[in-house]
Amino acid sequence: MILKTLNISRNWTLYLDRDGVINHRLVDNYVRTPDEFRFFDGVPEAIRIFSEIFDRIIIVTNQQGIGKGLMTVEELNEVHKKMMNDIRAAGGRIDKIYHCAGLKEQRPFCRKPQVGMGLESKKDFPEINFKKSIIAGDSKSDMQFGRRLKMKTILIGEENTIALESPVLIDYWFQSLYHFAKNLIS
Repeated sequence: MILKTLNISRNWTLYLDRDGVINHRLVDNYVRTPDEFRFFDGVPEAIRIFSEIFDRIIIVTNQQGIGKGLMTVEELNEVHKKMMNDIRAAGGRIDKIYHCAGLKEQRPFCRKPQVGMGLESKKDFPEINFKKSIIAGDSKSDMQFGRRLKMKTILIGEENTIALESPVLIDYWFQSLYHFAKNLIS
């Protein structure tokens, strides 16, 4: 059980990636409208569980669809508004969402695996201690983001080649966010 091995208490922070972790990723596309946003099974309940354990829950999400001109910040905010309403209705909370609209090839400081969104969150929440933080994500860039900030890393996904290619980046691996949450309270 992770809670016991890490000695997690209320002063820990949980960082979550969005696409592929909280919601279904659209193949070769971007979630641009609230209607296209679909939670993975159990995610609202998982976030409710996390809300009882972690002092802060923060989403860090690369959103280059904005940088490509395929969607606007306003459209992204509408997607996030729906997500947040559904999470609140399930008894959970997200304290803040950070996004990076920069293009992958431009390698902006805000885009994971760079640590810009993490440092921005530390400005907003000075009490954050990255050594008492966890990132749950489904990509190598999520794991690198966590490692660079000295966080614990949790890979989310049923089949993931990252675990085979880069096992040193991963502290724990769960099939889903729901399975991670259930592990914390088992």
